[in-house]
Amino acid sequence: MRRVTIGMVQLRCTDDSSKNMAAAVAGIREAADQGAQIICLPELFRSLYFCQSEDHRHFALAEPVPGPSTARFSDLARELGVVIIASLFERRAPGLYHNTTAVLDADGSYLGKYRKMHIPDDPLFYEKFYFTPGDLGFQVFATRYGRIGVLICWDQWYPEAARLTAMRGAELLFYPTAIGWHPSEKAAYGRAQHQSWELIQRSHAVANGCYVVSVNRTGHEGDTSGGIEFWGQSFISDPQGDLLVVAPVDTPAVVVHPIDLDRIDTQRTHWPFLRDRRIDAYADLTRRYLD
Repeated sequence: MRRVTIGMVQLRCTDDSSKNMAAAVAGIREAADQGAQIICLPELFRSLYFCQSEDHRHFALAEPVPGPSTARFSDLARELGVVIIASLFERRAPGLYHNTTAVLDADGSYLGKYRKMHIPDDPLFYEKFYFTPGDLGFQVFATRYGRIGVLICWDQWYPEAARLTAMRGAELLFYPTAIGWHPSEKAAYGRAQHQSWELIQRSHAVANGCYVVSVNRTGHEGDTSGGIEFWGQSFISDPQGDLLVVAPVDTPAVVVHPIDLDRIDTQRTHWPFLRDRRIDAYADLTRRYLD
């Protein structure tokens, strides 16, 4: 078996970026001590989720990628012999910012970055104010321990993103995430919202015959009368859509679990969705809507 051990570092973030970085580093070390080889952090872990408001002051949180954070993680990846997936607020140029995830290989080398392609604009998720849509396309990174694709949060609702990343050879799809409930809506809609979020990602695992790893933050952030209650529950799904492990709802956690990459070939052979795709009939997918 091609066994690889995955580490998920679910964090409760604060308004102190240095404390958030220290918590991330401690979580990575803990995961590595438990045998993790590929370790993923939540979306935009270096700060509170600032997209709850449109405030120009928050642009000061951004940094170049590669930059200071990737340098720190490069040293850590080399020291521990692990792959690190780190979600960062990228300052590309004056007035040009991205929601970006960097990948550091187990020898410390910077393999590259993925820029979030789908940018939401919902109440308390005002990301279009901050982020330019990604322009690097869907990518796969050949790490020491496997071929990984990285997508980010809102990307997880789009089967096209998962499919195109899998078609590039991804064995695992990682989704650094920041998603939760509006507390006022939780009683009426919370169960359905969480169920939909989990279900769509498990369906990507089934449709593409690969593993899916979704790493969320946890805790309440924002106004005490509202804000966002991040629902945690980071998880790993196998190629049949079964949940292998799920993190707690309301506490930070380091969760480590082994997977067998040989299952991907078996799954795709017995459920040959990639073989049976009618690529001659899909041209209309590039249209906005079929009027």
